[in-house]
Amino acid sequence: MDDSTPSRHRHPKPTVILVHGLWTPAAVFALHSHWLQRRGYRTRRFGYPSVRATLGQNAQALKAFIEATGASDIHLVGHSMGGLIILDLLAQSVDPRLRRAIFLGTPCVDSHCARRLARVAGLPTLLGRSIMEWLSRPAPTRTLLASAPPVGVLAGTRSFGLGRVVPGLPHPNDGVVAVAETRFPGAADFIALPVAHSQMLASPACAAQIVSFLETGHFRHDQEPA
Repeated sequence: MDDSTPSRHRHPKPTVILVHGLWTPAAVFALHSHWLQRRGYRTRRFGYPSVRATLGQNAQALKAFIEATGASDIHLVGHSMGGLIILDLLAQSVDPRLRRAIFLGTPCVDSHCARRLARVAGLPTLLGRSIMEWLSRPAPTRTLLASAPPVGVLAGTRSFGLGRVVPGLPHPNDGVVAVAETRFPGAADFIALPVAHSQMLASPACAAQIVSFLETGHFRHDQEPA
């Protein structure tokens, strides 16, 4: 079942903690939660104030959420800014039970859309404190601890979304994040699928790739579109 309440009881099956992105609730991961449960995983959805809190505050909240999760093996999956929260956590502290992490459409390297929107009066407040903190950091600080679990990066190439009204978003992109912006240099594996940014949350193809990486540490490149 989907466990949304803290528990210190240990469970034998791996638990996947799902971390949503900007402007969305934890409920956006309902489908992936269902699909993962069908594969035998326990799931928990981490909800956080994506606009009000800073990146560091949300990373610390995720750390506490992980500590309160009763499981011997834990995986992390983050969509968009959710991946940045995970990345910030793994740059500072690593729970020994963490096994693998996956970023879905996460602008690990940079965000053209966010930078362009941040130049418009009033929009930095709308983008929120976490994104603005991320944009203010120099790229060399965006690294993982040596003890961090392997990270898999999944990007989208279907250009449908906010990027259509933000000039200059590099191609290919998922409509919000350019593929080049997702290419975290410390990733163990990378794959690009023909899905849009929000479509990743409802894509069976993404779900299959998530399971592949969680179980093997690699994506299924034999199923990657030509």
